[in-house]
Amino acid sequence: MVQVQPRPQAGDTVMSVAGGDGGEVRAKGLSGNSVGLLGSAVIGISTVAPVYCLTSTLGPTVGQVGVQMPAVFLAGFLPMLLVAFAYRELNSALPDCGTSFTWTVRAFGPRIGWMCGWGLVIATIIVLSNLAGVATSFFYLLLGEITGSDAVAALDDNRLAHVGTCLAFIAVATAVSYRGMTATKGVQYALVGLQLAVLAVFVAMAIGKARSGELSGSIGFSWTWLNPFGVESFSAFTAGLSLSIFMYWGWDACLTVNEETEGSAKTPGRAALLAMVVLVGSYLLTAVAAQMYSGVGDKGTGLGNPDTSGNVFAALADPVMGTALGVLLFVAVLASAAASLQTTFLPVARTVLAMSAYQALPPSFARIHPRFKSPGRATIAAGAATGVFYAVMSFLSENVLIDTVYALGLMICFYYSITAFACAWFFRGELRTSLRDACFKGVFPLIGGLLLAAVFCKTLYDMWDPEYGSGSAVFGVGSVFVIGVGLLVAGAVLMELMRRRSPAFFRGEVLTRSTPVLVAED
Repeated sequence: MVQVQPRPQAGDTVMSVAGGDGGEVRAKGLSGNSVGLLGSAVIGISTVAPVYCLTSTLGPTVGQVGVQMPAVFLAGFLPMLLVAFAYRELNSALPDCGTSFTWTVRAFGPRIGWMCGWGLVIATIIVLSNLAGVATSFFYLLLGEITGSDAVAALDDNRLAHVGTCLAFIAVATAVSYRGMTATKGVQYALVGLQLAVLAVFVAMAIGKARSGELSGSIGFSWTWLNPFGVESFSAFTAGLSLSIFMYWGWDACLTVNEETEGSAKTPGRAALLAMVVLVGSYLLTAVAAQMYSGVGDKGTGLGNPDTSGNVFAALADPVMGTALGVLLFVAVLASAAASLQTTFLPVARTVLAMSAYQALPPSFARIHPRFKSPGRATIAAGAATGVFYAVMSFLSENVLIDTVYALGLMICFYYSITAFACAWFFRGELRTSLRDACFKGVFPLIGGLLLAAVFCKTLYDMWDPEYGSGSAVFGVGSVFVIGVGLLVAGAVLMELMRRRSPAFFRGEVLTRSTPVLVAED
């Protein structure tokens, strides 16, 4: 039976869009036309934090796949690109800031949509806390480099100093996001520009020194590095692929600001693809340059050295760029973490806003700041949740904090794959219209979803082993498995509580595939 919504009354605000189902999207009060194509792409790049991802992932990836690292980066790009097509098509039909939540509710119903939204929110909270911790560590590391004082650098090991500084970073990032898209966009242009410029200098200098023939550990470039079939085992390949997928996560932030973007139906999708191209280009060039300069050995500056794998740029900054320019690499990593910390508030706040607007969360989170036109209460709630999460986990156990970060990959694959499947199902009636629709609305999203679902299942299997992550266990089961599955179960429990509080949403009376969304605005 098709549900029919009441007709809008005086004072209701509804934004009509051309959609595959002829639906309508509620205008939630956000600041429209605040971001263009470039600004949207910059937000997507910033949220990914490319310099931070590279310094923390180059070493572990080499440890898994050796010289095939560039090939694995390409392999990780493939499912993300296919999912990006799904996001583009869904956004064209329904440019709603709830993105994955709204689209999967439309495709699969309230429960699957709610859990998909939960996956995005909890993944973002984990990333925010991790980014704040990384920004704090590099802040003290940079101060130590500038002052030449080991004591200053050692402040990062002081638990109270570290957590206090981390909370300060979270507060600043929350404040900037709270002030809306204008403030966010201005900060991001500078920080992303700095990151990409420093990476370009690093790549040029690393390749130049590697080709000079004066370095004992350097190796010559080979096209075989781009062959994914050169990886020794399937297990090593999937481990490297999981790391690679993590490196691309966050590009969809430019979709969550679609209601604030010029040309909301088309610009965000184009921005997502542009961001992906910039990211894969940056990753490949940096991977090749670092590998040529350092090689993949496990000694000295070799990328396979376990002592430096967690922060490759800290080991390569001075050798590649010299003492003076090397400081810029530390600045770039700090800027990368800080920029991502600030923009990562965008998707979580706007997802919570949409869930609240459609009665899937308490209505107070749908309030828009009258001056800044931002989801103020949702942003503050995200900042508070991040601060509490990081502080509690830090004082509880470093192993728990590390394992929580490892569980992040599970959440990423969870909600990305569901969104990709939602695209194929949502547009199932249009797949025979043309070859283009069949590919971009059906085949590509379906393949991307299947690839990420496979990684999800493989990761879930690997997490059962106590050796996965920090090596800790709960009753013989890996802590990462317990945390990852526990977070999903917590979402299911919260969903049941919301079902009791807001039964209309879960009965399909608020948001469905075939029903126009006509919700009165406060």
